[in-house]
Amino acid sequence: MNSQLKPIGWLLALLIIVSSPAGAQRLATLRVALPYPTGGLAIPLSTSLDALTLLPDSAVQLVEVRGAARLVVPIQVEPGSARVLHWLAAPSAAPITRTYELRRVPAARPTPLATMQVADEAGGLLVRAGRRNLLRYNYRTVYPPAGIDSAFRRSGFVHPLWSPHGQELTRIQAPDHYHHYGLWNPWTHVLFEGDTVDFWNLGDHKGTVRFANVLATTSGSVYGEYSVLQTHVAFPKNRPEKTALHEVQTVRVYQPAGPDTYLVDLSIQLNCATASPVTLLAYRYGGLGWRATAQWTKGNSEVLTSAGKTRRTADGTTARWCVVQGQLGPGDYGGVVLLSAPTNYNYPEPLRIWPEDQNGRGDVFASFSPTKTKAWPLIPGRSYALHYRLLVFNGHCTKEQAESAWQYFAHPPQVVVK
Repeated sequence: MNSQLKPIGWLLALLIIVSSPAGAQRLATLRVALPYPTGGLAIPLSTSLDALTLLPDSAVQLVEVRGAARLVVPIQVEPGSARVLHWLAAPSAAPITRTYELRRVPAARPTPLATMQVADEAGGLLVRAGRRNLLRYNYRTVYPPAGIDSAFRRSGFVHPLWSPHGQELTRIQAPDHYHHYGLWNPWTHVLFEGDTVDFWNLGDHKGTVRFANVLATTSGSVYGEYSVLQTHVAFPKNRPEKTALHEVQTVRVYQPAGPDTYLVDLSIQLNCATASPVTLLAYRYGGLGWRATAQWTKGNSEVLTSAGKTRRTADGTTARWCVVQGQLGPGDYGGVVLLSAPTNYNYPEPLRIWPEDQNGRGDVFASFSPTKTKAWPLIPGRSYALHYRLLVFNGHCTKEQAESAWQYFAHPPQVVVK
């Protein structure tokens, strides 16, 4: 993903040079400063559409101004109490200011092609970019292999997470940890109604996390998205099971910027499910976890954090971002940059990174764990949120590219309207 990356291609292929159609009217000029090289990424941008026009979605068009040329930019309108206009800024190898015009078109546009699709297939939500599979959220319960305690069954997790080239980056039900499920978000040491429960270590029979409902799915030309409800269920001693937490998990996957990168925004909202408070007690792991591909060992993978730590030194330190990357078959490399939002609890978040001798071969597990160093009390009637971005890539990611990606995530570019 470094200088060998191909930062142009996809987005420019979608941009169409057009002349001004008869009757087109410019509604506003939008300018956006991109202060860092984007490292091959298309940067998500958004602004209030209702603040610019009350015209219907089909009557507006966005074009980028490049000298005398006008290039149509794919847009997606997020509905709600106020409509939000979304688009992607084309990759740039240097800082740049991009200029756009929002136009009224004389005739209603046809519905744009939804190049980002969220499909309900065989017990899961599959997110695709065209014909490329990017990730799958599994809502159907997956059982462990025959002969293994059925307590290790689980629903509500991401697997596979695919690289841009199609290699699986996640692993589930590894024999060393049958409770590991790709990319998932349980808590380990939790105080609820006088009991200490565990939603992570399923074999302890103290709790689990279950898929409850699909709340919404969205397909479009800029991103595909799903929102799901998950329940964190406690198994108290000598009492019936009881839901302690409700979790709304929203995953938005952006149209890939070329063949080597794409972005995933993952938001987690937690609420107490009853009138009883819940305390996520301090423990050495818990929260967003990633069990990486079985291909990776200590000999063919690496870790780098925003604090300059490597796999040997990263565990227990704090970071804004963490790169985990390694060999993906003959002649290919890739991985994920985990980016943490500054608004997250206990930011900069502590990391749980497995040591180099894990299982003797150096299997890879990485986690942002906000409760690693202090407890997190959750009060009924309040909402608590965690936000992450995943930069999924093939190639090698440098610290400069990871830092640039984090800056664009933590400080989204401001759209200036004229």
